[in-house]
Amino acid sequence: APQTLVSLTPATTELLFALGAGDLLRGRTDYDDFPPGAAALPVVATFEGVQIEKVVDIDPDLVLAGGNNFTSQADVQRLRELGIAVLVVYAPDVEGVLADIRLVGRAVGAEAEAESVVGAIQQRIDEVTAAVASLHRPRVFYEIGNLPEIYGPAPDSFVADMVSLAGGDPITTTDPAVFSIALERLVTLDPQVIVLGDAAYGVCPDSVAGRPGWPGITAVRDGDVRPVDDIIVTRPGPRLGEGLAALALAIHPDAQIDPPTTGTDYCPSL
Repeated sequence: APQTLVSLTPATTELLFALGAGDLLRGRTDYDDFPPGAAALPVVATFEGVQIEKVVDIDPDLVLAGGNNFTSQADVQRLRELGIAVLVVYAPDVEGVLADIRLVGRAVGAEAEAESVVGAIQQRIDEVTAAVASLHRPRVFYEIGNLPEIYGPAPDSFVADMVSLAGGDPITTTDPAVFSIALERLVTLDPQVIVLGDAAYGVCPDSVAGRPGWPGITAVRDGDVRPVDDIIVTRPGPRLGEGLAALALAIHPDAQIDPPTTGTDYCPSL
């Protein structure tokens, strides 16, 4: 099992702490924000890329990186050319997240701990899906961002899978590689619920209602625009089960689901 680790995604950093391997971490990204102990680790990657020299100085036994260009392919290749072992994980759906957790557990010698994390997530998934199984499935648009364009989940994506498990019929973009959606398409598909994944950036229901062209959308007209903590919903890590509970309650506020035990409440005036 490796004794020195570097994590290049917030999800793998969070997971390593959950697996009891946080004390082996020697490097992180500058946007790792959970658990609080992660902040004490040296930063070796930013939005601009991996700081290769810093990783080389650490001389890790294993680097955990993110696929789908979360960690650039060029950076992964360079680290491997330097003789550093790199494990790249990327889950396109919830089932893939559970598989990745098991994979990371095997890689760091924490298989039993990984099974425990997976078991807790699966239990929460089972609770949520059972609670929403008999409920009406509204058309749901999960807003990832709204500037300079409107952004939402792509078809067959991780976020679309989460919406479906949470009891909604996800409204997606037209292409798996595209995350922007035209207002005309959104108005035509007419979401019955809008979930604001960008609530952390000050986007609340009242600001959505004031957007040109939006008042005619069913969710806006009926007041079914709700904020959620995007981090626990979309970060493929150990808090994913709680994220699914938060998302399900945003879609079905009256569902018999225990509220999430983690995350941040946004737009508290609601």
